[in-house]
Amino acid sequence: MPEPANPAVHKLVSPTVTRLSQRLKSAGQTVAVAESSTAGLISAKLLAVPGASAFYLGGSVVYTLISRKELLRIRKQDVAGLEPLTEPMVQAFAERARAQLDATWGIAELGVAGPTGAPYGHPAGTCVIAVAGPVTLTHTVITQDTNREANMWHFAEQAMVVFDQALERSIQ
Repeated sequence: MPEPANPAVHKLVSPTVTRLSQRLKSAGQTVAVAESSTAGLISAKLLAVPGASAFYLGGSVVYTLISRKELLRIRKQDVAGLEPLTEPMVQAFAERARAQLDATWGIAELGVAGPTGAPYGHPAGTCVIAVAGPVTLTHTVITQDTNREANMWHFAEQAMVVFDQALERSIQ
């Protein structure tokens, strides 16, 4: 089901971000990020919270194949057999981000913000998110919106929601 993107909402710190940052600090846990179409917004959301240095280990924008190869050390054999822009693919990225910085958690996002679709067939407004750690969760976002900026913000906030859900499940 489509999730509408709202171009009017551009906040780095949301109630979800505040809650998950408190959970991370309380548990002494850390996070690493690998993001593509959000272009750093996931990291910015986490870093906008005072005291982020207690839990944020680092992140990378892996928008291109060369950045994925050099920053995440993703090789063809690491993703062999995985379809582009799928939950298994983004999970591999989240696991690699986590391992690269020895973090408790890894968050990854791959998407097509727009205004056009991807060469491999996914329409604008499509994103996959993964959180790897004590609990692994994946989620696909489809906004059916071609507004690039609105999708970027929406994808970043959805990554926070998925991360918060993973944190919640890890303490149950």
